[in-house]
Amino acid sequence: MIARRAAHAARVLRRDGVSQFLAKLTARAVRQFGLTSATVPVAPEDIVDAATLTDHPSPVAVSERNIEVGWICTPPSAGSGGHTTLLRFVDALESRGHRCVLYVYDRHGGDVRTHERELRSWWPHIRSEVRDARAAIAAHDAYVATSWSTAHVLAAHSDLAGHRFYLAQDFEPYFYPRGSEYALAEETYRFGFHCITVGHMVANVLRDKFQIDAAVAEFGCDTAVYGLDRQEQPRSGIVFYTKPDTPRRGYALGVLALEQFHKVCPDIPIHTFGALAGDLPFPATRRRHIAPGALAALYNTVSAGLALSFTNVSLITYELLACGAVPVVNDSPYTRADLANDYVGWARPTPSDLARALKEAVDRQAEPGYARAVANSVSEMSWNPARETFVKTLEQHVLGRPNG
Repeated sequence: MIARRAAHAARVLRRDGVSQFLAKLTARAVRQFGLTSATVPVAPEDIVDAATLTDHPSPVAVSERNIEVGWICTPPSAGSGGHTTLLRFVDALESRGHRCVLYVYDRHGGDVRTHERELRSWWPHIRSEVRDARAAIAAHDAYVATSWSTAHVLAAHSDLAGHRFYLAQDFEPYFYPRGSEYALAEETYRFGFHCITVGHMVANVLRDKFQIDAAVAEFGCDTAVYGLDRQEQPRSGIVFYTKPDTPRRGYALGVLALEQFHKVCPDIPIHTFGALAGDLPFPATRRRHIAPGALAALYNTVSAGLALSFTNVSLITYELLACGAVPVVNDSPYTRADLANDYVGWARPTPSDLARALKEAVDRQAEPGYARAVANSVSEMSWNPARETFVKTLEQHVLGRPNG
């Protein structure tokens, strides 16, 4: 029994990394022993009440030099779309001549060098210095919180001068049931940071709930990586991004939908990637995280992909389109806020309707030239407008430059 548990722990450690392994270990301890605060991804001393937040020192005026920006982020993990997006903006700032320092905040005390190796492995183009946020955060011209937990950390450093920004890639309270984490995440939008959202969904929620006028960085797609294969081949298959521990990605619903789809189309292969899927009620090729180039190659072989998200739209949607595959998406005002595309397979979030949309996507791909038409619908997309919006917003506040 002990040997079996040790082997299982070793597999989880290799698969998920130290930080995620410790988080799951903590969650298990909470279930067994009734601990209450250990699962919150912010240390108690870093949690801030907006009502008692003190003013931080005024930023030093900057006008005739490049700016220094401290980014506070959670530990990077293989294939993380959130880290990929924030690092695009890091790269945009550094391409403009500004300097960035990445501060990794690990609630569970993981080694920052381990996190740096993970970052260098998956994002080798990023050359920014990496530091441990738990050790110290130095003086910079500006700071960017990149999640609700790191927003608390930044707010807790009331001694630091510098402009404060909040990169909001999703409305993170929606990641949780109405409870402790929901309330703590929601509190961060009362800290008074300059908000920059990815897409309009988050901006709409912030405006409606908190009267915040956020700058909007439009969604993009890395069409240099994700695009139609020059040697187009007949397509057959469905791909599904699996994140069982992330409720907003609809793992259970996706499995039920694919089970029904498989009953109707038993000869269509099914692929999963992401966190390794467990036992499935249908045959599937299961993969862990895949490097972008290999993922694009997989997308070029399938007819459709199941791209579920119950908050902001998933980046996978655009990547599938760019590769000529039809994304089947759960219909909601949140996903429609940033996704206007005639080739998306919209479906009600039920197993039967998602299965129907997958079957229709497979049938449409039989039409000559359909995959190329799908890919052409996003061929002009890029992350350049979003990068420009982010850089201009920071420069406007830090350097006093007009945003135009």
